[in-house]
Amino acid sequence: MRIAIHGRKINKESYPYVNSIFEELIRKNIEIIVSKAFVIQSKNSGINFGEYPVYESKSDLKNVDYIFSLGGDGTLLETVTHVGSLGIPILGINLGRLGFLATISKTNIQEAIDLFFEKKFTFDERILIHLESEKEIFGDQNFALNEVAVIKRDTSSMIIVNCSINGEYVNTYWADGLMVATPTGSTGYSLSCGGPLVLPQSDNFIITPISPHNLNVRPLIVSGSSVITLEINGDGRKFLTSLDSRSYTLNNKVKLTLRRESFKAKLIKLEGYNFFDTLRNKLNWGHDIRN
Repeated sequence: MRIAIHGRKINKESYPYVNSIFEELIRKNIEIIVSKAFVIQSKNSGINFGEYPVYESKSDLKNVDYIFSLGGDGTLLETVTHVGSLGIPILGINLGRLGFLATISKTNIQEAIDLFFEKKFTFDERILIHLESEKEIFGDQNFALNEVAVIKRDTSSMIIVNCSINGEYVNTYWADGLMVATPTGSTGYSLSCGGPLVLPQSDNFIITPISPHNLNVRPLIVSGSSVITLEINGDGRKFLTSLDSRSYTLNNKVKLTLRRESFKAKLIKLEGYNFFDTLRNKLNWGHDIRN
């Protein structure tokens, strides 16, 4: 078995937890390959986990069976871009606070590793959103697991976004921005802007305005088979287009086309872990100071 490891913000505090993962993989004679970013982060923190082959591009991962993401939700989003269309299952281990994607806490690493090697897991396939534009701005990483967002920049003035679905005009948004989120992204930026929670297995997109000028404008849930067109007019101003944690600055008018990506992200869901548990723990559902 060959397992790749990608990590971010590896420091001396997280060292014992990360080191325990390496020790367990070595004990089980697993072939390990690490990301270049992981190596750089470790060295910058003065940490050495040993010498392992390093991957720098997607082509280096073709013979990998699984990939471990060590960090938080942001690290897992990066890992998804590393994997791309290869379909390698990703196990998210959280080295910080509880995440929606990296749900395994550092105190439960040994339990998680045991469940993994006992094959007590299923694959949780998540849809991705694909971005097309007149100008190629994200190369072969023009997809997102959470959301595509268009946001104003360098000015307090709003931007104007014309939105159409399958060629039919929907609305003109006067707002600080507009995002199109996946069900996975419904617990992220979209949620903070008033968007609804959508179960991860749903085949939908959520169109969520960011601080709209018209307060009657509300988030809209559309089919995952929809082709969404956004025409942005910033009147000569700059605005930011982002795919998850990656962003690009554009000027004036641009047309973006969004649709479901042809492949999915495959997350490892361990036995005993579920989305509703994460919701209750992360959002404090059921917690009452009167109890």
